[in-house]
Amino acid sequence: MTDARLRRGRGSLAVGFFVQGVTFALLVTRIPAIQDRYGISDALLPAFLAAVPVLAGVASVTTEKVVARVGPAVVLRWAQPFVLLALLAVGAGTELWEAAVALGLFGIAVGALDASMNMLGVSLQRVYGRSIMLGFHASYSLGGIVGASLAWVGAHWHLSLFTSYLPVVAVLVPLALVGSRWYVAGGDAPGAEERGEKGSGGIAFKLLLPLCLVMTFAYIGDSTVANWSAKYLQDVLHSSEELATVPYNAYMVTTLLGRAVGDFGVRRLGAAAVVRGGAVLAALGFGLVAVAPGAWAGIAAFTLLGLGLSVLVPQTFAAAGRLFPGDSDAAVARLNVFNYVGFLVGSPLVGALGDAWSYRGAMLVPMVLVLVTVVYATSFGSRAARYGGGHERPRTVDVG
Repeated sequence: MTDARLRRGRGSLAVGFFVQGVTFALLVTRIPAIQDRYGISDALLPAFLAAVPVLAGVASVTTEKVVARVGPAVVLRWAQPFVLLALLAVGAGTELWEAAVALGLFGIAVGALDASMNMLGVSLQRVYGRSIMLGFHASYSLGGIVGASLAWVGAHWHLSLFTSYLPVVAVLVPLALVGSRWYVAGGDAPGAEERGEKGSGGIAFKLLLPLCLVMTFAYIGDSTVANWSAKYLQDVLHSSEELATVPYNAYMVTTLLGRAVGDFGVRRLGAAAVVRGGAVLAALGFGLVAVAPGAWAGIAAFTLLGLGLSVLVPQTFAAAGRLFPGDSDAAVARLNVFNYVGFLVGSPLVGALGDAWSYRGAMLVPMVLVLVTVVYATSFGSRAARYGGGHERPRTVDVG
């Protein structure tokens, strides 16, 4: 495999992460509009929203079997356009059953996409011999910012969902298909078999479990910010409605910044140290949110959260690949399920505690869970140091 091919593969995968960031943001930021379009009641909405991650989790497990036959690049090549078309279908229907079908298809496609995308990222990092995984997730964060901005434009100009989605899908589907021509799986590199990258060593769930917990806790924290930051600022810290939209945007920006520089930190300090630092920063952020005296202090705390949480998910995927170099695709697929577990648990948990106790107190729960990640940080070291997690590197080509 030539250096140029690897660089093209890295760039095209970064584009794939960016496209998915745009797509997912366009869905979640327009949930109120989707609810209004289809007449989904407040009582029924949680069931619709829960169905997406549940189906995504099922698809992620199924993807493990599919990639064993065709490879993750093929799955990603077709899953990404399917996700975009499912998004367009969400905006095109009028009947409740049409919303259910479109969201169900979106969930299934997203599960396959998330799993295969991270499989390719993990395998490429192994070939590079240094941390590059955070850069891919930085592209996702950038896409999320772009998608949220496009959603704001659609809402501001009172565009229908179909009208606001159509031009985005029309641009991104060809971009995704063209970019997919250069996808590269790291296991295709010369010497992969000798390094144990194509073999089947089996997955010991006891070793994977700490990473599953870290993934769950990270997404509980992320879903807390996504679903409750605006309400917290407005109802608890008594901000204006306009100011209440700021925390999530600030969180997304600092998530992007954290991921943009995170690979450099992993190369210098090791993955375990970066994960510990990120967990402590995120826990500090939640603690400051819980005691914030006013709106601007709350915004600053949510901003700090972005820096802390930004490193956890990419490094967890990378660590799974390093722990099971012969079965990294299967490890990533199984770990990806806990992405959706955290998403399902986080928002209802904080909401229930906020209603029964207080929203300030509820913020302490993700704080404690994220802080527990420090205990599991050793799972990102030792063997993880082999590929981008420390200072010991495999012999590999120079790919820039």
